[in-house]
Amino acid sequence: MDAATWQAMGLTLTVVGLLLSLVVWRRKGAAAGMRGVAWSLLPAAAGLTGTLKLVWEIGGEIGSWATRLVFSPVVWAGIVLAGVSVVLFGVSGAMRTRGVGGKADTKADKQATATPKEVPANRSSAPARKDDDIEGMDDIEAILRKHGIQ
Repeated sequence: MDAATWQAMGLTLTVVGLLLSLVVWRRKGAAAGMRGVAWSLLPAAAGLTGTLKLVWEIGGEIGSWATRLVFSPVVWAGIVLAGVSVVLFGVSGAMRTRGVGGKADTKADKQATATPKEVPANRSSAPARKDDDIEGMDDIEAILRKHGIQ
């Protein structure tokens, strides 16, 4: 269809809308009638600006897309693959959060965790000096030695 046809269609829709607005004006009052006139002028404006053709083409494309979506097994296969992908993302995220399924520990990693920790170089293994006058420090030091902290 050419531009004149789209403009004629917009004008026709506007005339029909104005007639309906007149009926609404008489039954419900001036406010409802003016709102009807405002809505009725939009098809003519869309026809004159070319927007009516654009809306028609967009509607047709959405309709053909929906038809292909419903009736095409290839599209449904794509939807199933997208669903599987979403599920795999969710499961892998949950596994990472729980620390499951990571790289297996090597033998060296297991041995490193099994050996006792050495005292860092900046700390000495000598007991603390008795310069403090705090009562009960002997008990605290004994507990710390028992747990290998001091």
